Amino acid sequence: MKLFLKILIPLALVLGLIFYLTSNSSTANGESVSQETETVAGSLQTIAALPSQVKESSGIITLAGKDAFLTHNDAGNQPYLYELNQSGSLTNTIKLDVTNKDWEDLTQDKDGNLYIADTGNNDNKRRDLTIYKVHPGKPTEIETIKLTYEDQTKFPPAKKERNFDCEAIFWHNGTIYLISKDRGRKQTAKVYTVPAKAGTHTAKLIGEAKTNSAVTGAAISPDAETIALVSEGKVHLFANVADPATFFSGKMEEISLQGAGQTEAVAFEDNNTMVITSEGGNLYKYKLN
Repeated sequence: MKLFLKILIPLALVLGLIFYLTSNSSTANGESVSQETETVAGSLQTIAALPSQVKESSGIITLAGKDAFLTHNDAGNQPYLYELNQSGSLTNTIKLDVTNKDWEDLTQDKDGNLYIADTGNNDNKRRDLTIYKVHPGKPTEIETIKLTYEDQTKFPPAKKERNFDCEAIFWHNGTIYLISKDRGRKQTAKVYTVPAKAGTHTAKLIGEAKTNSAVTGAAISPDAETIALVSEGKVHLFANVADPATFFSGKMEEISLQGAGQTEAVAFEDNNTMVITSEGGNLYKYKLN
């Protein structure tokens, strides 16, 4: 009997270890993660604490032709855009005559037009999702892009299926890309597109990325070869992108933003430098090379 136990106990430990390793390499619903990833340690440069007016930076861009940034607050705050210099100081406030129901991200096109994503949808039941298009030099001329997701039929869906929140967008070649925040399983970022023009549009689902975290911001580099998705304490980086419309099918690199806390927004200052803001009220930079 003692000999049997000596054999049985180590065998049980080995089998338990194998079960633990295999169960933790799969997603919560039993499907294995197919996204090819590489994890690297990252180091952040803290630029400044954000000004008191920026209570919860949720989107950021680098202003075309200016050595400055634009950012905005999250849900329920004033519909203002805040211009910051390289030191993080407030230099200008642009007031817009719209509502900030749940502003979540900001992007711009090559003509300097801004796109403000009022697409926060925590409960996945909004039917008034909107992107505002405005040029910072003409803040009274605002166009409205309304959208619905082609695969959403319930408002809200079951809790595990709640993947219709969006805190991340970027613009490329006349198209706005929306990346979902998976509030159900916190695994999959769905990628949608809508035309970057006024009107009511159906957001087309074009793919997904297995981020295994909830995406809170997105950006595309000036040369359109790198796409960054930010989540809590991480950047999910897609480099050497041949076509932004299929970026999610490429290799994903995970960059640790240790110490940054809940990172909310990301933008490219140039092809090798990202600007990042956090819920804790800090402005960071991260150099890729």
